[in-house]
Parts: sequence; C-alpha cells; structure tokens
Amino acid sequence: MLMMNNPVLDLIYPRRCPVCDGIVGMFEFHNGHIHKAGPVHRKCLNKIEYIKGPTCQKCGKPLGSDKTAEYCTDCQRTRHFFTKGYSVFLYRSISGSIYRFKYMGRKEYADFYGWATKKRLGKRLKGLGIEAIVPVPMYKDKERKRGYNQAEVYARAVSKALDIPLETDLIRRVRNTAPMKELDAVRRRNNLKKAFIMPQNDVKFKCVLIIDDIYTTGSTIDEIAHEFQMAGVEKVYFLTLAIGQTT
Repeated sequence: MLMMNNPVLDLIYPRRCPVCDGIVGMFEFHNGHIHKAGPVHRKCLNKIEYIKGPTCQKCGKPLGSDKTAEYCTDCQRTRHFFTKGYSVFLYRSISGSIYRFKYMGRKEYADFYGWATKKRLGKRLKGLGIEAIVPVPMYKDKERKRGYNQAEVYARAVSKALDIPLETDLIRRVRNTAPMKELDAVRRRNNLKKAFIMPQNDVKFKCVLIIDDIYTTGSTIDEIAHEFQMAGVEKVYFLTLAIGQTT
C-alpha cells in the first residue's frame, strides 16, 4: 500500500497518522487480515479530498461551480510568471495535517505526502521534462528557530518518489518577510520584493519544479519563477500539497 516504516524506530518513536494524528502501529487489522501498517491509517484515507474535476489551466485550482471556464478568477486578472501549477489535496480537507507538519514537528507525514503525490500526479509530473525539484526556501533565522523547512521536507519526499533530483542551493531567501496569511494579494507581492536571490546568475536547468506546502495567490511562486526566468530557465512549474477552491 504505502512505504513501510522502520520497526525498531517505530517502537521507540511511534509514528503519527497524517490525517488524525493518532499513533500508527506496526500492524493493522483490515478485511479480516493483519497487514503491516503504512504511514497513514487505512480508515483515514477516505477523510481527505484530492483535487479532481475541472481545474484552472494555470494554477490548478478547482473551478467550483463554473465548469466552463479555463482559468480561475485570479488567473484571469493576474499575470503569473510560472508555467503551470499542480496540487494534491483540497486545503480544507488537509489543513490540520499541514498545520502539524509545518509547526508541530510532524516531519514523518512527508512519507504519506510523497506517496499521495506520486499516486495522483506522478505520471503527469514525470511527463513534463522536469530536471530539478526546488523547494521554496525559508529565511535562515526562521528555519533555525523552527528546526526545518517544511517545503524542503516535502520536496525530498517527492524527489525520492519521482526520482527527480532535488536542488536546495539554486535560490535563497535573504529577507524575513511578514507572514503572508496576514496580507492581501497586493501587499503579498510587495512583501516579497527582493526577498529571493540566486547565487548563480546562470542556471543549467531549463525546466524546474518549485515545491511549497500551500498555494493561495501565487505571490511566492511568482517571485521565485521570475528569478528563474531571469536566469534562463524556460519552464517553471509548481507543486503544492494543498490549494483552495474557486467560489
């Protein structure tokens, strides 16, 4: 079903289900049989919602009631620098999981996230010709305080699942920006100006995949995509764990 756990480590440091946060044991009873447990309870798989149905041809956001539109309202009025975006889950169904993954040290959730990404989007992403996976960088002081960059943890899981190289040194965050959730779309973009730099002016890759946890307005992805385009990258796709839905 899913990638298996390390039995010894599981006894010492029990893993948590990324959906309910309950302890995941070494074995599960299912359909009258005992199975080795994966990183998520089988019963919890039905509690999450994957992206399905018509989506925006630019950012990948579900189009909701407007089934005939090609683009969501945001992408109709905003020029985005990225080529196209993809997401795995509807935000409302996985928000608690992402919060724990991001702020409560539940890095083991990435095993399930990587598996789900491969299952839902693996063939599509592999067909894009992506040469490198690039996690959205975190400001170093902030990363030291939190202990890890959740985008990088997820990106490593995707890199392993899809067998695409991970590059963490192509772009750096050099300014500690204000929390994006507190800002509207215009202030988000102003907040990110000159927040990222590329140590190398010329990048050897022509197609990259930027990875983050949540897509909202695309401001962060756009700022990074613009930097890559200026460095000669021709196609900049993005992947996030979750995205909202057009209302």
